[in-house]
Amino acid sequence: MEKQFPGGVWPVMLTPFTKENEVDYEALGSLVEWYIEKGVSGLFAVCQSSEMFQLSLKERIAVAKAVVQASKGRIPVIASGHISESLKDQEAEITEMASTGVDAVILITNRLAKKDEGDDIWLKNCEQLLARIPRDIPLGFYECPYPYKRLLSEDNIRWCLGTGRFYFLKDTCCDIRQIEEKLSWLKGSKLKLYNANTSTLLESLQIGASGYSGVMANFHPELYVWLCEHYKDEKAKELSDQLAMMSLIERQYYPVNAKYFLSVEEKLPIRTVCRVQDEGGLTETFKKEIDMLSRVSDELAEAYEVRR
Repeated sequence: MEKQFPGGVWPVMLTPFTKENEVDYEALGSLVEWYIEKGVSGLFAVCQSSEMFQLSLKERIAVAKAVVQASKGRIPVIASGHISESLKDQEAEITEMASTGVDAVILITNRLAKKDEGDDIWLKNCEQLLARIPRDIPLGFYECPYPYKRLLSEDNIRWCLGTGRFYFLKDTCCDIRQIEEKLSWLKGSKLKLYNANTSTLLESLQIGASGYSGVMANFHPELYVWLCEHYKDEKAKELSDQLAMMSLIERQYYPVNAKYFLSVEEKLPIRTVCRVQDEGGLTETFKKEIDMLSRVSDELAEAYEVRR
């Protein structure tokens, strides 16, 4: 039976850490509950926001398992995590990740070719990788910006559609013209596009994107849920404008500021400990900006009759 991936909001999950810098699985369970209470459609675990490049393979597998267990089948869970250079090592990572029970394993586009290599090399490596992993593993793509951003070309997308194995595309091009092109290539297929960019989100939903999978779902996912459900509403433009301006905060010491928000504003048992950033760099000004963001989010939730 083929997977059915719902449209809507798919948060790029954070990974909570203890004060000893170990994965905090109790806090991770609380975070899963928070996402679900906010009405999200699915969870994207073990991604860049999860600090996957700073997690060992053992930790990545354990995190994915914990998220699957905590979600209890209420919403689908996907995960990436193949961060190695060689196809042999990626094969092992992907196969092991599939064993965690996730609904799909997401391939990172920049892992399939080096920055200076062309689409022909990318396609050759993708073809070889798919031949190495079990055919029953549902797959997706993530145009991860780190260590470099590799956007999918038309030829490569069309080849992948021909395999019938792909369901989820986290798009990071941040360009509505490119999104429109991709949607034309995906038309009639089971591969759905989820936009990571707030500024182009509303327009992308109006032309056929399936939802949102971005950083700001770690701050106020319920507002994005409303937008994804009411993008045809005349009030959607005003909310979209507000969300776009607030999304600039993701440039202000993320993901430490997101963990601070969840801890202080949402009262979750999450520390600001991160592996990609020193938590000590979260200045008092950054904290004030988070406090302001929370107040504006509350005002918008009231105006749009969204429960926070």
